[in-house]
Amino acid sequence: MTTTNPNARPRRGLWQQALAMAEQTPAERNRYVDFRRALSIFAVIVGHWLVAATQVRDGVLVGENMLAVQPWTQWLTWGFQVMPIFFLVGGFSNGVSWTATRRRGGTYSNWLVGRVQRLINPVMPLFLAWVVFIAVARFLGLDSGTIALASGLALIPVWFLAVYLLVVALVPLTRMLWERWGLASFWGLVGMAALVDYANLGLGIEMLGYANFVFVWAGMHQLGYAWQSGRLDGTGRRVALGAGGLAVLVALLVFGPYPISFIGVPGDEIVNSMPPKLTIFALGVFQAGLVLALEPLGRRLLEGTRTWSAVILVNGMIMSLYLWHLTASVLVTAVAWGIGIGLSADPGSVEWWLWRPFWLGLYAAATLPFVFLFARFERGTIEVPERVSIWRLVASVSLVCGGLAATAAGGIGSDDWAGIRVWVVALPFLGAALVDFGPLAHRRAAGRPA
Repeated sequence: MTTTNPNARPRRGLWQQALAMAEQTPAERNRYVDFRRALSIFAVIVGHWLVAATQVRDGVLVGENMLAVQPWTQWLTWGFQVMPIFFLVGGFSNGVSWTATRRRGGTYSNWLVGRVQRLINPVMPLFLAWVVFIAVARFLGLDSGTIALASGLALIPVWFLAVYLLVVALVPLTRMLWERWGLASFWGLVGMAALVDYANLGLGIEMLGYANFVFVWAGMHQLGYAWQSGRLDGTGRRVALGAGGLAVLVALLVFGPYPISFIGVPGDEIVNSMPPKLTIFALGVFQAGLVLALEPLGRRLLEGTRTWSAVILVNGMIMSLYLWHLTASVLVTAVAWGIGIGLSADPGSVEWWLWRPFWLGLYAAATLPFVFLFARFERGTIEVPERVSIWRLVASVSLVCGGLAATAAGGIGSDDWAGIRVWVVALPFLGAALVDFGPLAHRRAAGRPA
């Protein structure tokens, strides 16, 4: 005979949880921020799935880049390169969170751990899964080059986390600059990015170009402070912002050395995004003007409970979607290659494009199991000590960012006996262990809107 606890709460599905959270959302929350975060992630995912063009030729799997195969598609990157919007949204959210933390007397260390842990937790299972995938692939006899290529492609998304974590760690400084100088702090970063581009492209000091990972993305984050503080209110001001960004962007492309594409194209000597150039800044300002001009309409649409619930649902698993979507597409391609079907069409041909909806649906179906399995690492917080040494925290974030950057640059596969770059995989785990956050740390239910 089975007995039940009359006081136990029935388990609710994800949609029911999202509905419940939607009903508890404070009236003052700007739902459009969460909506833009969710919409941008779908743009990134679809863009990644479209740009990868694989084909089997003479029994060999060949990977091509659609931006190189059909150059006209490079114009589409103006819409699919939406990382500036992620940093804009991040500036808004971090501005709200850091201000609230200071108001209630919270500490920087605990605030940073709270912001970082939700970003880092979903990465750990991804790394562990790829260690297993590589071990299985080696057991099946796949060559190390193919394994390294697959892992490198699948783990590209972690570059964003490495940079975003750095920008988040700088929030007390950037917020102080905003409160003291306002929009001048934004323009200062624009000027620094321009100087870096001149040194990089004009004087040939290539290493200095990497400084724009900070100046460009922190600049877009600074623009998020402007949004959150009301300095960009008014449709006319927002349209002017977008028009100004577009005008500068066109001028840079016409008179400067920059390419049309905002995603790297094989063979290009200059890449707008790696490291980011002044063109990414201009594109971000253009996109920000458009996004903010549409905010009144977006906020009206999000007043409905079901629409807002869908946004909450997506935001509750957004890092899992972002991190696992390329792993899913790589595995689907590997299976199709293994069974010998579906990869015969020439990339860019009419047949190839006609099959894109089917493949996109297949990739999406393959992504969902990973999301449902690993999104749990986003839906909790971790008990942390009341006080965390600032130097310990700095070391932790540095190790995590270093490991993620190295992974994005070259994957985790290698030619050595282990088949993996052990030190690269170990760095994020060591960093997480320093402040006791990660998937193995003690967890508790979060119960807050995404």
